[in-house]
Amino acid sequence: MEPARVAIVGSGLIGRSWAMVFAAAGFKVKLYDIVQQQITGALESIRKQMKELEESGFLKGALNAEKQLALITGCTDLKEAVEGATFIQECTPENLELKKKIFGQLDLIVDDNVILSSSTSCLLPTKLFTGLKHVKQCVVSHPVNPPYFVPLVEIVPHPETDPSIIERTYALMKKIGQSPVKLNKEIEGFVLNRLQYAVISEAWRLVGEGVVSPADLDLVMSDGLGMRYAFIGPLETMHLNAEGISNYCERYCEGMRLVLNTFGPVPKFSGEAEQKINQAMSEKIPVVPEHLDARREWRDECLARLAKLKNEMKSD
Repeated sequence: MEPARVAIVGSGLIGRSWAMVFAAAGFKVKLYDIVQQQITGALESIRKQMKELEESGFLKGALNAEKQLALITGCTDLKEAVEGATFIQECTPENLELKKKIFGQLDLIVDDNVILSSSTSCLLPTKLFTGLKHVKQCVVSHPVNPPYFVPLVEIVPHPETDPSIIERTYALMKKIGQSPVKLNKEIEGFVLNRLQYAVISEAWRLVGEGVVSPADLDLVMSDGLGMRYAFIGPLETMHLNAEGISNYCERYCEGMRLVLNTFGPVPKFSGEAEQKINQAMSEKIPVVPEHLDARREWRDECLARLAKLKNEMKSD
């Protein structure tokens, strides 16, 4: 049976990760970009990553690296790239006008069955898709960087998105091994970034006000909250830290409100606090490519090991 086809529009880091995720699940992938050199570099990078993952035992899927690589091809012609695709994932830079231009081009060449999906992390579907002829087929599928190691995908509909498109996208994400969540409506920042920015905001205030050092702030998350949140979310944490949610609220709501009322305004992310945090982070990881890349590789290996552990625990 011929493998299902998907198209990835944009061959940067996110596009490459999506290509690897789909190939691991046995899909034929067309990776599109406007410059052949960019595609060549992307395919070389994917080959290198897949070989390293195979050697370390972290390659996803039932197929070996060579068979997965054979499923991924590059293309500089958009019409050719999307031909026969049932799902198109846009992964261009986070620029509204550029993304609108891409979806405008896609709108002219796709049929009435393909799913048009964007990887955007912050642009609302109404800004991206309104006015398109195929708006009912459009949806945001926001991954977490890097998608190969972090499976969450936020599915965010346009008000006119057909419910069947949401369900098909959800089912597809499950099929390729991701962990999709459905938003019932669009909101600035979606869900992940709203939670992330809330943490970053308070972290910034705590360091800026001299309550804690940058290193200790990060340790509170990595060796405290983060260990718990890798397996259960904040609502289940509340449920388990008392005799259920209602009991937690009864016990702790007054204390929570007391603390929350002391939170300050949204930081400007500049000035003295920025200098303090930048100095601490730069001392730990110098802002030069070899140091940053080495730390990213270490992060990705940690995420791969954590993902493997979580999968093992789910199957127990």
